[in-house]
Amino acid sequence: MKERLDVLLVKRNLAASREKAKAIIMSGNVYVDNQKEDKPGTTFPEESKIEVRGHTLPYVSRGGLKLEKAMKEFQVSVEGKVCTDVGSSTGGFTDCMLQNGAVKVFAIDVGHGQLDWKLRQDERVVCMEKTNIRYVTPEDIGEPVDFSSIDVSFISLTKVLMPIRDYLTDKGQIVALIKPQFEAGREKVGKKGVVREKSTHIEVVTMILDYASTHGFHVMDLTFSPIKGPEGNIEYLVQLEKCEEPGDINEKIQIEKIVDEAFGNLAKKE
Repeated sequence: MKERLDVLLVKRNLAASREKAKAIIMSGNVYVDNQKEDKPGTTFPEESKIEVRGHTLPYVSRGGLKLEKAMKEFQVSVEGKVCTDVGSSTGGFTDCMLQNGAVKVFAIDVGHGQLDWKLRQDERVVCMEKTNIRYVTPEDIGEPVDFSSIDVSFISLTKVLMPIRDYLTDKGQIVALIKPQFEAGREKVGKKGVVREKSTHIEVVTMILDYASTHGFHVMDLTFSPIKGPEGNIEYLVQLEKCEEPGDINEKIQIEKIVDEAFGNLAKKE
C-alpha cells in the first residue's frame, strides 16, 4: 500500500504535522531510498526507507524563510518591536519575527485554526483569527505597530496596504509579498494559477510599487522570494516605509533585473 510522503513523515514521527512535513519536504531535506524527494504529494510504499537529512526547517512553516531573506537583505530589525503578521496562516512569518526579537506579534488571518500550536501558546502572540485586514482599525490593534509583514492570497496588495498604514507608527515599515497570480488580470494567469510570462511579472511589480509610492510609502527595496509559492509561482518581497504622501521609489531598484534574477534562480525549481 502506498501513502503520500507528507503522511509518511507524520506517521514515522519525523514531523509533528502534515503542514510541517510539507515544509520539510519542500526544503529538500527528505530522502526516500537515498533519492531526494521534494514533492509532498508523491506516494511511496509504506516500507520505504525515509530520512530527513541536514538542518530541518527553523520555523513552523517554510514561509519564515521568505521573511528571513527580506530581513537579511533589507537589513530590517524587529528587535524590541510590536509587529503584525497579516495573512499569518501557520505562522512562519510570526515565528521568524519572534526569533529575531519582536516583543509582540498580532497574527491576523481571515481563516481560523491554522496558527501553529507553539505560537498559540506563546504569550507574545495575539491570535486574530477570522479577521479581514481590510476592516481592521488602529483601535482594534490598540497600540502603535512598528513593523508589519504581508502574505495574503486571493486579494491584491492595493486592497490591504492602507488599513495597515493607518496603524503603523511614523516611519513604520512593511515587508510584503508581491504575488503576480493575485495581481495580474485573469487572462494573464496560466494553468494552475501560475504566471509564467516575465513581462507580466514586470508589469505587476511596477504597478504595486507605483501604487505604494503614491499612497504614503517610500519604496525602499525589492528582491525575489527564495522559494516559490505552493503552485510554483515566483514571488517578490518589497520593503516599504510609511511617510507623508505622496512617497517615492528608490531609484536603485531595477525591476527588470530583479525579475530576470528571479527567473534565473527559480524558474527550473519545482
